[in-house]
Amino acid sequence: MVTIKATPRYSRRIEDYVPAVGREDIEELVRVAKRLKGVSVVHVNSTAYGGGVAEILHSMVPVMSSLGIDARWEVLEAEDEFFQVTKKIHNGLQGNPSLVLTDEDWRTYLKWNQYNAEILDLDADVVLVHDPQPMALPMFKRGARGVWVWRCHIDISSPNASFWEKLSPFLGYYRGVIVHSEEYVKKEFEDRVLVSPPSIDPLSDKNRELGEKEVESVFKRFGVDPERPVITKVARFDPWKDVFSAVDVFREVKKEVPGAQLLLVSSMARDDPEGAVFYEKVLGYVKGEEGVHILTDAIGVRDLEVNAFQRGTTVGLHTAIREGFGLAVTEMLWKKVPVVARPVGGVKKQVVDGVTGFTAWSVQELAERVKALLADNQLRGRLGEAGREHVRRNFVITQHVKRYLSFFGELLGK
Repeated sequence: MVTIKATPRYSRRIEDYVPAVGREDIEELVRVAKRLKGVSVVHVNSTAYGGGVAEILHSMVPVMSSLGIDARWEVLEAEDEFFQVTKKIHNGLQGNPSLVLTDEDWRTYLKWNQYNAEILDLDADVVLVHDPQPMALPMFKRGARGVWVWRCHIDISSPNASFWEKLSPFLGYYRGVIVHSEEYVKKEFEDRVLVSPPSIDPLSDKNRELGEKEVESVFKRFGVDPERPVITKVARFDPWKDVFSAVDVFREVKKEVPGAQLLLVSSMARDDPEGAVFYEKVLGYVKGEEGVHILTDAIGVRDLEVNAFQRGTTVGLHTAIREGFGLAVTEMLWKKVPVVARPVGGVKKQVVDGVTGFTAWSVQELAERVKALLADNQLRGRLGEAGREHVRRNFVITQHVKRYLSFFGELLGK
């Protein structure tokens, strides 16, 4: 059993956020939290590292704790067979029409949920279950005193119907549901839903302020030239992220900007068994391509290095064809880097066309927008400032926690 509490690395004082988000926002958050002082909240997800959910929880748990909430985090224990099935479920819920969930898959899924219902400490006033992997837990934890809430981080706007028919009955065990966007609200939970985008932590290693020398040092350590234009895509090696299109965009841009560089920054997560397969495919696709840098945790890229790559980037690029939200976009905008992206899922809430970046669908259109930004310093500056303010108002951890606590208060009658 893995229980994660606020460690010294992630410990937070709520006052520490005042310089980043403003005193007024912090005072409002404190007022909301006072109504729930002493309430216990346990988060449950499938991995302690890799991916946006784990990243959020590393900040959310200590922020909640700093507000007087008894917050902790439990991580599922399972063998690889479970994660093979849950990756299929993830892809099915995001709309892959070709997948089939077999009876054996379903038995594996239920077996590991039952096992974890028996070993995890889920005794809390609010049990917040993140994503499909632990969704069946309350079926095996009957009689638990807490209010169960399902937090869905993926795009379920048009799921594979057979997968939704399998998973949606579990919603009967949940008092509330939280999704990123109005597009993801389904009739099964429309009467008990909170629409709340996720967030970044301005104080984390990935987002805290860095000096120019720190950024330059990281670039040089990984062989990236800070004097040449940089286009960066941060994403898992996942079919939905469409890394291949990012490479194609770069190839189009290089025809007019031969000195450009493309950074493909990623990390591997334990609950994503497809990652290694797609990593190899990307390696093959870019083999011998001058100016492409594949930068992963396997070669020492951690949060601080990701921060530096993003801060030293000229233009951000996001080519996903389906995206629950896209925190990598949020991170870029926070660092005043305009982003060119496909208008999918939660990305549409972040990249406001012509305001915080540009949106387009085709490789050619995306490349044209990137070239326009590379050629215009003033345009980049204007969009970068707007992006930073957009994130401050909507997508930082303090706003995120405030929305959660307000929702929990409603569910608990406080």
